[in-house]
Amino acid sequence: MILVTGGSGFIGANFIVNWFSENEEPLVNLDKLTYASNQENLKHLKKSDNYFFEKGSIEDFSLVSALLEKYQPRAIVNFAAESHVDRSISDSNNFIQTNILGTHTLLKASLNYFEKLKGSEKDNFRFIQISTDEVFGSLKDKDPQSSENSPYFPNSPYSASKASGDHLVRAWHETFGLPTITTNCTNNYGPFQHEEKLIPLMISYCLKGKKLPLYGDGSNIRDWLYVKDHYDALCAVLNNGAKGETYNIGGNNEIKNIEVITQICNLLDDLYPKKNGGSYSDQISFVEDRLGHDYRYGLDISKIKNELGWSPKENFDSGIKKTIEWYLKKIK
Repeated sequence: MILVTGGSGFIGANFIVNWFSENEEPLVNLDKLTYASNQENLKHLKKSDNYFFEKGSIEDFSLVSALLEKYQPRAIVNFAAESHVDRSISDSNNFIQTNILGTHTLLKASLNYFEKLKGSEKDNFRFIQISTDEVFGSLKDKDPQSSENSPYFPNSPYSASKASGDHLVRAWHETFGLPTITTNCTNNYGPFQHEEKLIPLMISYCLKGKKLPLYGDGSNIRDWLYVKDHYDALCAVLNNGAKGETYNIGGNNEIKNIEVITQICNLLDDLYPKKNGGSYSDQISFVEDRLGHDYRYGLDISKIKNELGWSPKENFDSGIKKTIEWYLKKIK
């Protein structure tokens, strides 16, 4: 049994769906069902004898403690987080509450549970913290990619709250011996993603004939990781990752935002042509840049490749085509 927190969100739901497509080990999903959660993505698992859903928050110490006692998981995978930068700029409260205080509560309950384990159950227990490349701050064009040893330089309320949570996870390992592992991933994309994020937003706006708002001049660079590749990496970490370590998980796809949107438009031109024969790229509209907009993120993933044998299978061309085809299938 493993406990997944935030499993009804985008990355968590993909993790759970892929988990049950590959094995039968039981899994419990703890999620408080915020706006970004979608139970429809997991509805096919309701009749499964190995899937258990619990509604609640990682901020609830009594609930988390009771669930750990009830299910006796061999690992905790913490996806639970507020993750949208724009929302963190307009109102940071939920980010502080969930990403810092919630992580703190989850760590306290996990340590209490861990200290009661014995023998192989204690030796094999893991707490996996899912974090982000944004904690490393912005890179310039010629800067080397961020490694696991790069200093933290968070620039948004979102990334600052995730950095704080990561520091707590490290402290609970170093001070109390909780067997934690932190993973830092790049921008995920794929099925089930909430429409507020760049790729599903652009696909949706294309199909609705709306303008495609692009911050600044569109030159900001992100590395794109297909969500199934992220799942595979997390399984490698869960099964073979070393206690107290951190692992970068990236897609090896550093691309400018304007190129991402242009590629979406070009693919939709082929897969779902406009009735008037025009191009979706005509809808691109440049808007005022976001406050504190980091220029570039990029992760060095050599550590996870060399130590755990993982590397991404999808490049951006293949991954974005699969993603667009998934969204088109939804509207048909």
